[in-house]
Formats: sequence, structure tokens, C-alpha cells
Amino acid sequence: MRSRQRIWWHLRSRRTAWRRFWRLALRRSARPDPGRFPYLDDRTGVRSERAPLALAHRGFAPEGGENTMEAIGRAVGLGFRYVEIDVRASSDGVVMVFHDEHLDRVTDARGPLVERSAAELEALSVEGRGGIPTLEAVLLRWPELRLNIDVKTDDCVRPFAELINRLRAYDRVLVASFSDRRRREVLRLLEEPTASSAGMVVNACVKAAAPLGLAGVVARRARVQALQVPETYRGVRVVTPRFVAACHAAGLQVHVWTINDREDMDRLLDLGVDGLVSDAGDVLTECLAARGTPLRD
Repeated sequence: MRSRQRIWWHLRSRRTAWRRFWRLALRRSARPDPGRFPYLDDRTGVRSERAPLALAHRGFAPEGGENTMEAIGRAVGLGFRYVEIDVRASSDGVVMVFHDEHLDRVTDARGPLVERSAAELEALSVEGRGGIPTLEAVLLRWPELRLNIDVKTDDCVRPFAELINRLRAYDRVLVASFSDRRRREVLRLLEEPTASSAGMVVNACVKAAAPLGLAGVVARRARVQALQVPETYRGVRVVTPRFVAACHAAGLQVHVWTINDREDMDRLLDLGVDGLVSDAGDVLTECLAARGTPLRD
């Protein structure tokens, strides 16, 4: 009887060891290589350690004018090297920086953006802060700025990819979209490796795979290097210590949106998240400076 028990315990121990081995092997082999994506590395000047990414949400527009040249310029003035923006295509196929499907909320015009030409859109007033800019104008105006770009529509995919290819701006952008299909189509059209964050489906798959140690496998197949998530979604907490640890073990960065309260910023940074997206650029600037990682060296 004791002999049988020893054999059973021996076999179970070996089986457990093999499971651990293959889980670790899969996790390590699937880690995205962050060295291929300079966008995700915020070491600048004399700073030798990687700092949390601070992303100004649609620029810095506390008094209105989101996604305008003025709002982006104000974020740059605060020291931001990363700005989150949204893009859509005009009726003549130009990539425009604008969030909403319709113009009504923040402009003096009405109707869908896609029904107007780039020239017409540039001539509009976005809450009195200038017209709707083209993505090309933003890229050319601030050649050192890095842009987290949410591609909003299918008709924007090809002109967006063509613009990034023409300007060779691969290290300056991160491709994002709630649609993983749209995001992958953009990556397929780009001629060089470009950083990307997961859409809704891949985010859910990574979260489900994380407890199994397979988040890296999902990330590699989905071609993502970061997860950009809200702290909670429909009452369910997304960003937990275990989730952050699992993502880091898989080589994935975790960026959280949209965080405007100082206490929340400190709490999430203490948790180890890699980036924060915020409307409150001034608050985030003060927070990072107090933590010893100022936006300016």
C-alpha cells in the first residue's frame, strides 16, 4: 500500500513539475520584444530608468477645444511627450484628428464628419479653439511628439497607414482601436513594426488567459505590446495587482484611462502600471514630479 502511495505521489509531482515547466516556457517564448518598439520606452536625456508613460488625453483642454492644435500644444508646453488622439477620415480621404462621429458636440457645425472635406473641417471652429487639424499637420508640427492614436473608422485605415508609411513615423505612434480587426488591418498595411494596444476582444482574452500564464501567447498572436484599459468596466475591477503582475510577466505594458484624480494616479502608479491617460495634464505633471519622474529632465 505504501509503495503504491509513493508511486502515485511521485507521478503527481512529476506531472505538476511538467505543467509548471510548459507554462513558464510558453510565457517566456511569447513575450513581445519591447526593444523593437521605441515608442514604449520613455527614457530621455539623463534619465536612465524607464519612467511611467504620461499621456495627455486629446491634448490638454480644460476649457474646451479637445484634439486641436492648441490643445496638443498646451500639452507639449506642460512637458508631455505623449498625447492620445482620435482620427477619422474626411470625405476626400484625409486623416483628421477628431473623436466624435458627428460634429455637433464640439463644433459650430452639424452632421457626420465624413460628409465634409478636409478643407471644410479645418475651417470649422472647435469650441473657439481653432479648426479640426489633419494628422499630418500634427506629426509635422511636433516631430518629437509620440501619439497614441485611436483609429475610429474602417475608411480611415488605409489613408492612416499610407500617411505613417510616407512619413516613416513608426516609432512615433501606437496604433489603437476598440476594433481588433481594424487595428490588425492597420498593422498589416504598415511597412515597419509599430507598437499597438489591444482592442476590446483581445483585452478580454488576455485577462482570461492571464491566470493560466498564457497572456503572452495571446499578445503575440494579436500583435499587441500594451493593454489600455479602464480601472473598472461595468462595475468589474479590471486593474488588480494580479492582473498587472500577469501582464508584466508576459511582457505587456498596462496603461489606464482616464485618470484625473491625484489620489487615483498615485495609487495606480504604486500598483505598478506603466502609463496613465489623463484629461488633467496639470495634475498628472505635479504627480510625476513629486514622485521623482518629472516630464522634463
